Amino acid sequence: MFLNISVLSLVLTLHSLKLIETKLPETSIYPAFIFGLTIYLFILLCNLTIVVTIFLNRNLHKPMYILLLNMPINDVMGATNLFSQLLYSILSQDTSISYPACLLQGFIVHLYGGASYVILTAMAFDRYIAICSPLRYGAIMNTNNLVKIISGMWLFNIAVKTVLFSLFLNYKICQTHMTDLICYNPSIMKLMCEDTKVNNIYGLFTLVLYHILAFSVVAFTYIHILITCVTNKQSDAKNKALQTCGTHLVVFLFLEFNTLFPLVAHRSESVPAYIRRMFSITVFVFPPLVNPLVYGFKNKEIRQKILTCFKSKIHSV
Repeated sequence: MFLNISVLSLVLTLHSLKLIETKLPETSIYPAFIFGLTIYLFILLCNLTIVVTIFLNRNLHKPMYILLLNMPINDVMGATNLFSQLLYSILSQDTSISYPACLLQGFIVHLYGGASYVILTAMAFDRYIAICSPLRYGAIMNTNNLVKIISGMWLFNIAVKTVLFSLFLNYKICQTHMTDLICYNPSIMKLMCEDTKVNNIYGLFTLVLYHILAFSVVAFTYIHILITCVTNKQSDAKNKALQTCGTHLVVFLFLEFNTLFPLVAHRSESVPAYIRRMFSITVFVFPPLVNPLVYGFKNKEIRQKILTCFKSKIHSV
């Protein structure tokens, strides 16, 4: 019996998995592909504009913008991970994906999600120091500490996700049909023959860890920022700080809901599958579209640099 399961698992591992089918009419294939490609290219344009602007302008080589630089890089990674497979599936109407490719896609999915939280957490800490302890900001957010924060948050995220997906190496798969449009931990676990309790417990542990850590830091920093703003007599500085933090808080809460819902929905039979699939896709679309607007183009310094560059290009033509 054990030998039969092992042989079956080996055969399934060598064959392609099948993601949920898109089932588009033939007349809708090209419009859907063009629509998806347009969204992806727009995401690339917005995020890479922020990256290039910060990279090329020495005036923007400050802790706030260096931390911000991680966000568009992460968003491009997440969007590329989704759209590369999705656009191919739409155009070819072939939803097959190899098991190693599925594991890689799932790893990047969770790496992107975890990075979104740790980046927002680091940015909240940066704003807390800048607003609540402005005289100590230069000493705390110096180059050495900034390197430690950025390298620490990425190494932590990569290590946690590597452990999560290395657990799959001990399991054997018994089916090839996925229940989602993209591979990630809960959908991959449904392919396994054996009890995935260890993977499930570790997955829930990391989920709680990221959310509690991020929520605790964001709540602590924003409460102190709010107190500082209320006691600040300078109305301009108060309004600017409240507007910035209010926008960041909305983005954070949107991310909270958008990432928690599909993961919790996988563990509940009462949530319709199409709603779960929709939310599992939106987390790779809306944040990469909204983040450059909220954190990039809305920022006065970045906006001025982009407009200056754009005007100089027009005059040179």
